[in-house]
Amino acid sequence: MRAVEIPFVSLVGIEERTSDTLQLSLTKEIGNHVGTMHAAALFALAETQSGVYLQSLFPEYGVDEALLLLRGSSLKYRAPATSTVYAVATTSIEEQERFLSQFERKGRAGITVAVTLKDSAETVAMTGEFSWFVQQR
Repeated sequence: MRAVEIPFVSLVGIEERTSDTLQLSLTKEIGNHVGTMHAAALFALAETQSGVYLQSLFPEYGVDEALLLLRGSSLKYRAPATSTVYAVATTSIEEQERFLSQFERKGRAGITVAVTLKDSAETVAMTGEFSWFVQQR
C-alpha cells in the first residue's frame, strides 16, 4: 500500500510530490485559528514521510516482512506554513549500518529518521526526528 492510500493520510490531504517525496497544501480544513497550517497536519506530513523514507531505504523489510512502529518523535516548529510544504527525510549511513547490523542479528532494531518540512521558497517550517522500531514478522 502506498502511503497516500492510508485513510488518515488521505483525509489530511497529503499527496505525492515525487515518487519518494510527500507534500501538503494549505486548505481551510487543515488551517488553524491564525490562518496557517495546523501543527498536527505538519506532524502528519513529517511522520508519514519518515515512514516512506524508511521503506525506501530497506524495501526488503516491507509491511509483509516487518512490523514498523513509531516509538517517539522530537519536533521544532520554525516558521508558519502559509502555503504548500514538502518533506525531506534523511538518516546517516552510520545509522543505516547500525540498524541493519542489529536487525540481522536480532530480528528487530530501532532507527531514527530526520525530517525537514519546507515551502516553495525553501523556508523551513518544521524539523523533527522520528524514532522507529522495526521487528521481523
